Amino acid sequence: MGKKITNPVIELLNRHRSVRKYRSEPVADEMVEAIIEAAGRAATSNFIQAYSVIRVRNTAIRKQIARLAGPQEWVETSPVFMVFCADLNRPKNACILEDTRMDAGYTEQFIIATVDVSLMAQNAMIAAESLGLGGVYIGGIRNDPQTVCDLLKIPDHVYPVFGLCLGFPLREQEQKPRMPVSMVLKEEIYHEDEPDLSAYNRTCEGYYRHRSRGARQDTWTGQISRMMDRPSRPHMREFLNRKGFEFK
Repeated sequence: MGKKITNPVIELLNRHRSVRKYRSEPVADEMVEAIIEAAGRAATSNFIQAYSVIRVRNTAIRKQIARLAGPQEWVETSPVFMVFCADLNRPKNACILEDTRMDAGYTEQFIIATVDVSLMAQNAMIAAESLGLGGVYIGGIRNDPQTVCDLLKIPDHVYPVFGLCLGFPLREQEQKPRMPVSMVLKEEIYHEDEPDLSAYNRTCEGYYRHRSRGARQDTWTGQISRMMDRPSRPHMREFLNRKGFEFK
């Protein structure tokens, strides 16, 4: 193995951890705007920019979203809460402006919009962390995406992919161990990584034991197998069909 490469950007990325507890200090609007502007510089398929971000300030609405998402109280208490949406409504309006019609409902369109907003949201997190903020993504809004759409008046051809809480961290958080490069980077062809899974299990087991002071005994494969052996938000397909993502 050669010399380990690093620089300030790589160091910032390697410090990432989910932050759910925040200081009461507000986040300036100018800071949020700078984050979203930088987020919009992410790669986008064919220049579509198939995303929209809704900043939610209304405390009553945030309380409802916090409840349906878990509950996850940080949705309600974080200085900033935003919902990142895959947006094909804007391309539809572009077609209307050009006096044509969007041929909607294709699986590829769904993938493009979902990838676009995910890349954009990752840029947002990196920009936020570079400014001293911390955050956590909220996939739990997909527990009841129709209610989120009703609360935020999200139209057809747009769906909420996840939320993002941001604020100045209250305290330093422990960092979950990620898979080693040897498991993720495969040379030339896909090869199985069972031996590395055993080693990674031991790493995660130590992490959970330390974080819980011995109360949690768990491994990565144990956690993931429990998650994968039951239905995962089976309502999403019907919801997406109703929103115009028909998977043709």
